[in-house]
Amino acid sequence: MSEWWFAVRYLLVDLTGNIANMPVVMAMMLPMLLAFELPLMILTLSGILKWFSRQYQSGAQKKKGPLPKVSCIITCYSEGEAIRITVETLREQLYPGQIEIIAVIDGAQQNAHTYQVARSCIYDFDGLFNRQLVLLPKWQRGGRVSTLNSGLAVATGEIIINVDGDTSFDNDMVDEIVRCFDDPNVPAVGGALRVRNLDDSIVTRMQGIEYMISMHGGKTGLSEWNLINNISGAFGAFRRDFLRGIGGWDTHTAEDLDLTVRIKHYLRRYPAMKIGFAAKAVGHTDVPNTVVTLCQQRLRWDGDLLFLYLRKHIYSMTPRILGWKTFIYTLVFGIGQNIVLPLLVAIYSWWLVFSYPSQFVAALLIGLYLIYLFFSVINLLVFVIAISEQPLKDLKMAPWLVVYPVYTFATRMWAAVAILNELFRRAHEESGMAPWWVLKRGQHFRWLHFRRDKRP
Repeated sequence: MSEWWFAVRYLLVDLTGNIANMPVVMAMMLPMLLAFELPLMILTLSGILKWFSRQYQSGAQKKKGPLPKVSCIITCYSEGEAIRITVETLREQLYPGQIEIIAVIDGAQQNAHTYQVARSCIYDFDGLFNRQLVLLPKWQRGGRVSTLNSGLAVATGEIIINVDGDTSFDNDMVDEIVRCFDDPNVPAVGGALRVRNLDDSIVTRMQGIEYMISMHGGKTGLSEWNLINNISGAFGAFRRDFLRGIGGWDTHTAEDLDLTVRIKHYLRRYPAMKIGFAAKAVGHTDVPNTVVTLCQQRLRWDGDLLFLYLRKHIYSMTPRILGWKTFIYTLVFGIGQNIVLPLLVAIYSWWLVFSYPSQFVAALLIGLYLIYLFFSVINLLVFVIAISEQPLKDLKMAPWLVVYPVYTFATRMWAAVAILNELFRRAHEESGMAPWWVLKRGQHFRWLHFRRDKRP
């Protein structure tokens, strides 16, 4: 074993010292970094610096002018007592304007406990003139899309905020969200999410870092270039009239990414339109705390990417609809990085294992690990310095970065499984986000399927 490790160390030093003179090694290590990881990192970090400089120059500004009424649609299914925390954090918002909280209980007959908890929250609104709780029980379960559209139908606020029933919020969340809508060209805004059960396990800690670096930090940077990839279904905001005008949420699965893609269809026709991100509007959510539950979640998340990009919206993936900037970003990072790259990584990894000695494979993987660890450290430091509202607490996550590259590699390998699962089994039709009869009644999308008019 000592000889094996000696060989690995020797190869690692040799690879590091001669990488520029070894085309084979460069071909093994650098294409994925140069094609996907490094450009995205530069794009994201430059956007964060742009956002930070703008925040530093403007300072804290209070909302001026009229205060629009805000409607918060809570999707409730089986949260039970957790729904009370969500309602309380919305009721206790510092926003001086009116907030209408609409709790839509999907399948209220089966989820009687959640319905009763929501009903008991009504008494907390006695005497509050600018806060209102509306209960909307749906006795027949229809799924997330049905729940959201039911809330949208009765909402009276100018701004709609959709939230999950197990999500809580900082008390300045609505203030930060509404401030983004001061720009009349912004029809939709994403909110930042943090992991609430961070200390449950190493799995939740890895997701905590992922939420900070990739989701919170990444969306902050990308939004500065109007390239935000997704408005989270657990926390997003929209102009009510705009949302109703495009038909609200659509059926199938991954309704959040689907809605974001549909909004992007307007970008070429309306060049001034921007999808915003409120980096200081923070929500807190529980994430899977075991490997099994995490794999189940990512099986749906990653498979949905293929369904939406390459099945449902394949014919709108053109610069004629999206505009060149959004089209190139979606092609390279939406499809290339999230769908093609996991498959390439899986194939590449197996090819390495079966084609080269174990010492060479180990040295190469350690080199890649060190590169990704360096990237992770840079991303976390930038997030802590420029974005974080709790920098000292977030900085304590730094020691866990030594595991993070392994986590990202594992999730990428699992993403390949999810993509193949969707490709061959149409797994989006098995989603738990809606009953099977709702998903089956939706339109079925096939490869290269053109709808033709029947003529006699």
